Amino acid sequence: MEVEGQNTAINITVKFSGRSIPISVSLDSKIKDVKSLLQPLTNVLPRGQKLIFKGKLLVDGMTLRESEVTNGAKDGPILKDAKTRPISRANTSSNKTVNEKIGVLFDKNRVERWKVTGVIGLAGCNLKAIPEEVWTCGPSTRVLDISNNVILDVPAQIGCLSSMQKFLLNGNGMSDECIKWKGLTSLKHLTVLSVSHNKLSTLPSELGALCSLRQLHVSNNKLSSLPMEIGLLTQLEVLKVNNNRISNVPMCIGDCSSLAEVDLSSNLLTDLPVTFGDLLNLKALHLGNNGLKSLPSTIFKMCLQLSTLDLHNTEITMDVLRQLEGWQDFDDRRRSKHQKQLDFRVVGSAEFDEGADKL
Repeated sequence: MEVEGQNTAINITVKFSGRSIPISVSLDSKIKDVKSLLQPLTNVLPRGQKLIFKGKLLVDGMTLRESEVTNGAKDGPILKDAKTRPISRANTSSNKTVNEKIGVLFDKNRVERWKVTGVIGLAGCNLKAIPEEVWTCGPSTRVLDISNNVILDVPAQIGCLSSMQKFLLNGNGMSDECIKWKGLTSLKHLTVLSVSHNKLSTLPSELGALCSLRQLHVSNNKLSSLPMEIGLLTQLEVLKVNNNRISNVPMCIGDCSSLAEVDLSSNLLTDLPVTFGDLLNLKALHLGNNGLKSLPSTIFKMCLQLSTLDLHNTEITMDVLRQLEGWQDFDDRRRSKHQKQLDFRVVGSAEFDEGADKL
């Protein structure tokens, strides 16, 4: 173990499965925090870790300082039952070299873990760009999560992650030019794309090339419309476009024959295309907080799996709904669903409370 400063950070080496893992932590860090830091480096959950220093099992609620892991200690903490090896203290001139080696080891371990698991988790890391190491993972990548950062550029190089199935980039403040959509068109296995909580005003035609997409999350942006190419997404099951500025939905939405859940709440809609009646697999439709006065006439007649309908804060009345063919069958399905929820002690209501029945 090397100590950089008694009141700041210390460098410690953890022995695990025959290898040495160097980490830098504060003396005031609790043992449970050290275990959390070690989890991604060892793939061992904190509850499965045992940190032992000088033959003493370290307690989660204590700090390194309280555990007497202090300046001058010769033994490093060990994970599980690996053996301790004393590490000599380095002089000041060698600290820089040691720290540089630690940095390289961290990156190497991280990339190796990404390649083995296929999951690159970088959410909430205050990143301004996608790290270069990500591209070295190539086709081994299944999931890339860069949500809640300040990344403003998704380069065309994203296409090299050709086997990626889930791409999450919520909450980065991205505008339209930040995403090089042509790169995304190479992601033929992509099933989940989430770009919610950004500043997108349009979705490009390239979206239609994502032929395997099953979930599209674009809520809380500045979208005013959906592209015609969305009709090419015949595998799409979940479409979340709530909290945007959409005033109309293209007729081709009816071609998305696999759609089971659609959320268009909190937009500027005044009507829906009649092709909504073609969504035979539709189970849940959220339309609250729009200027709607009616629904497509065939929606209850044709959408025989529809059991959840949210119409809060629209102008659609119960009288309007009861005039639609198939209303009674829909209402029976809705009531049956809520009864099942009640049977399993899930909060529900047997009353149609989507806003319309309160008039």
